[in-house]
Order: sequence, then C-alpha cells, then structure tokens
Amino acid sequence: LRKSTATPKQFLFYIPLMAAASVNLWLGVKVNGTFLNVAIYFLTMLFVGFLEELIFRGLLFNAMKENNLKSAIIVSSVTFGIGHFINLINGSGADLISNLCQVVSAVAFGFLFVVIFYKSKSLLPCIITHSVLNALSVFQNTAKVTQNYTIIMSIILTVIAVCYCLYLNKSLSKNK
Repeated sequence: LRKSTATPKQFLFYIPLMAAASVNLWLGVKVNGTFLNVAIYFLTMLFVGFLEELIFRGLLFNAMKENNLKSAIIVSSVTFGIGHFINLINGSGADLISNLCQVVSAVAFGFLFVVIFYKSKSLLPCIITHSVLNALSVFQNTAKVTQNYTIIMSIILTVIAVCYCLYLNKSLSKNK
C-alpha cells in the first residue's frame, strides 16, 4: 500500500463538493425500490455522472479551450445545464419548476466543474462528485420533497457552486 501524502488542508478543499454530493440525503434516507432496482439505478447513475463529465468537460471543453477559453467554459457549462431539460420528458416525473431549478443548479455546477478540471487538470473530482450526487438520488426521501424545498435546495446548491468557483479562481490564481 502506498502512503497518502495528502494534508488535512487538501481534504478541506473538497468539503463543498461533499456537501453538494450529499444533497439527496438531507431529508433522510429511504430505499426506493427492491434491492435489484436500487442497485441497477445506483450503478446507472454512477455511469451517467461519469459519462456527462467525459462529454462536457473531457471532450467539449477540451476541444474548444485552445481556440477560446471563455467560450469553452460558457458553452460547456450552459449546454451541461440545458441538457438537464431532458428530465421533463424522460419519465422522471419532474415538473417544470423543479426542472428549471435543476437546470440552474446544473449550469452553476457546470461552471464549477470546468474550473476544477481546468485548474487541477483532473476530471476525477468532477466525476466522483457528479456520480455520487446522481447515485444518491435513489435514496432520497421523496415523500418529504416539496416544491419550496426544491427551490431552496437549488438556491443553496447554486450559491455553493458559485462561491466555491469564485474562491477557487481567486485562490488558485494566487498560487500560480
């Protein structure tokens, strides 16, 4: 086994990502389905997070950044958010307000993930956070989710993403 060289300060770097990834558990945990259904959904959502990060950061952002970094950041982030409109028609039962909240939060996290990827040169934190956030939705206590809760959580997640993005931009720019 290789000894870890990470410092406690480096682990603190990931607290906002862990908070965001845990949002689906904030109202408690409920197993929504049989063991097999939960396992399949969980694995599917892990894969979706991986695939979306690969597409929007790994491919789209990387393909555009050499020509125009700002455009690459904006296009990658906004298309990532807009892509979540699919939840209106995919059978998830999302209503328009909930879906709009998800799109707004997804755009904010798209910007955050692009900054993390660009500054760290690693997709891993983005993939892990995105995959865990998606996968934990199978355990969300949906009976307690109201439209007001959805709006408030969207605001909280968007604020976390925007503030963390600004912090990373400022702090990592000083370090270079």
